[in-house]
Amino acid sequence: MTQTDESHKDRVNRELQELLQGLRVAVTGVQVLFAFLLTVPFQMGFSKIDTVGLWLFFVALMSSAMASVCFIAPAAQHRLIFRTGLKERMLKRANRLGVAGAAFLLVAMTAAVALVAEVILNAWPATLFGAAVALTAGWFWLIQPLVDIRRAKGELQLET
Repeated sequence: MTQTDESHKDRVNRELQELLQGLRVAVTGVQVLFAFLLTVPFQMGFSKIDTVGLWLFFVALMSSAMASVCFIAPAAQHRLIFRTGLKERMLKRANRLGVAGAAFLLVAMTAAVALVAEVILNAWPATLFGAAVALTAGWFWLIQPLVDIRRAKGELQLET
């Protein structure tokens, strides 16, 4: 059966499985970052971090926690919504949660890299390296797909 021959129900099931598989990949990365951040305050040199570093740490910690919530929510909701006929609604919500999770992860990674750079180097390289992470992830995770969507819509309008 090709994708064009699949029923609406089969398409929703396939799309949900694809989405959940993608979220499994993302949740692993964010959980490693979150676990690492949870241990940082208990390390010997943490008290030496300046105010900027403390804010970067807190932003990274909260953003990784929020990314974890967003990435885990679809699996938890799937268990609750199981066999209620609400799978398509959950699929749309899970997609939005995945995008929000990616945005939170982008902030968490940016802040974590900036924190490490601020501790090791100083403030201006921290800004530079944090910006490099933010711009790279922002482009590949969010902006490039949005540009592709816009271009595809433009191509469809030209065909009609």
